Amino acid sequence: MKIGILSRNSSLYSTKRLKEAAQERGHLVRIVDYLRCYMNITSRRPSVLYAGESLKFDAVIPRIGASHTFYGTAVVRQFEMMGVFPANESQAITRSRDKLRSLQLLSRDGVGLPITSFAHSTKDIEGLINIVGGAPLIVKLLEGTQGIGVVLAETKKAAESVIAAFRGLNANILVQEFIKEAEGADIRCFVVGSRVVASMKRQAAPGEFRSNLHRGGSAESVRLSPEERATAVRAAKTMGLNVAGVDIIRSAHGPLVLEVNSSPGLEGIEKFTERDVAGSIIEFLEKKVQIGKTKTKGSG
Repeated sequence: MKIGILSRNSSLYSTKRLKEAAQERGHLVRIVDYLRCYMNITSRRPSVLYAGESLKFDAVIPRIGASHTFYGTAVVRQFEMMGVFPANESQAITRSRDKLRSLQLLSRDGVGLPITSFAHSTKDIEGLINIVGGAPLIVKLLEGTQGIGVVLAETKKAAESVIAAFRGLNANILVQEFIKEAEGADIRCFVVGSRVVASMKRQAAPGEFRSNLHRGGSAESVRLSPEERATAVRAAKTMGLNVAGVDIIRSAHGPLVLEVNSSPGLEGIEKFTERDVAGSIIEFLEKKVQIGKTKTKGSG
């Protein structure tokens, strides 16, 4: 099988591991910088080109950065039009990158979520706070990533100040209930296909409420309950993702989904769980792809 890994940096751990795992299983692999690709959008003869060469793959693994979602998903979509099987479809990637849309879809499908309110420039700050049950609460910039633009407001006065400040930036904001009983921990569930192939518990550093590893958090392998496992798989399915990192938090009323990531990193999850996650992704592609007879017709 010919596999293309769409990544801007061939030295990244996730990119290297995917290449290694595919080669170990006897596949031909090429890493392609998707921003350097260009497309021939011609009726019945669509193609993706790189430095004048028309790219031919049986499957592609998109590793699309959040800041390049628009063009990256356009490249993935063009491969779909050519009958190439994507580990994640372009439409699913776009859907998951929109935090508000993701929450709305998860809510519609009955997936457990923290109580959340959303606003842009409303002056009814008290109304936003009341929806989530008052302080302490979490205020998030809608466009924030990796814990940036996420603030814990421990009092109503602090919440009012933070919301007013974000509003002054003309920003879209989410206000969520603070799950105190989680004690600064969340769980990353790595979903491939219809199962969780690895999971790790991330614990925030002392004095920090965000559990992101690059903010000093720690991690360890964790055993999921059947409900947690089902919640993670259901969340990925709601987004339409075959490969997803689903972040959940343990609350007094069951597992709640914080976020669904379409390009989850492999380094932390493989290190702390000692699972071959990259191999699981390649195995999934093997099951889905018939060489020369891919099923996908592309998404609109």
